[in-house]
Amino acid sequence: MKPITIAHLFPELLNLYGDGGNVIALRRRCEWRGIPVEVSEAGMNDDIDFSHADIVFIGGGADREQLIAKDAIARRKQELSAYVADGGVLLAVCGGYQFLGHHYTMGDTVVEGLGIVDMETVRGESRLIGNAAIQTDIADVAVIGFENHGGRTTLGAGVKPFGRVLGSTRGNNGEDGFEGVHQGNLIGTYLHGPLLPKNPAIADHLIARALERRGDAADLAPLDDTVEMEANRVMAKRLGVS
Repeated sequence: MKPITIAHLFPELLNLYGDGGNVIALRRRCEWRGIPVEVSEAGMNDDIDFSHADIVFIGGGADREQLIAKDAIARRKQELSAYVADGGVLLAVCGGYQFLGHHYTMGDTVVEGLGIVDMETVRGESRLIGNAAIQTDIADVAVIGFENHGGRTTLGAGVKPFGRVLGSTRGNNGEDGFEGVHQGNLIGTYLHGPLLPKNPAIADHLIARALERRGDAADLAPLDDTVEMEANRVMAKRLGVS
């Protein structure tokens, strides 16, 4: 089997709250199963060949970092859009998630997005902060994370969210009860944590979809996730959603 290639975009800028831990989780869960895996870190000025990528990850950054990264993102708009349209697996967190939409409006500044997802984001007057839980059809238990974002994201009509908020979770905008987006093999979310170490079912979903897309067997050998699931249970109980 040829290695699964994980393309980590702009880790020098978009790695807020340890989002790079998502890439580590993907790599380790492949290695523990004997699945060959390679991680390719792409800087803002690096050439990126998405035809060789099996999973693409875009992390989060503060508004300052997003303004720095916006031109590098824009230069890859056509290639990244084609990758997603072809069923490419992509995980985008917080700032990376906001880039998936049409625009991110920060006061008088409007940042053009990739337009891959029909959604808009506007910076609010306050931040939505706290431990968070959502219910999604990908996992059998609540997905746990940490949200800390000023953006208010609104999905277009018919766009599927990543999940529905549980308890006091604020989600995309604190109003409609949605969190993130799930479109084909693309997941966008505001959940830090990092997300995947806390929610192994989501990591395995991405790995399986990547294998399936290229025609490899997608039946993943089970791993011992006792510690991860106990951490999930404790946080879900703390949030009152268990």
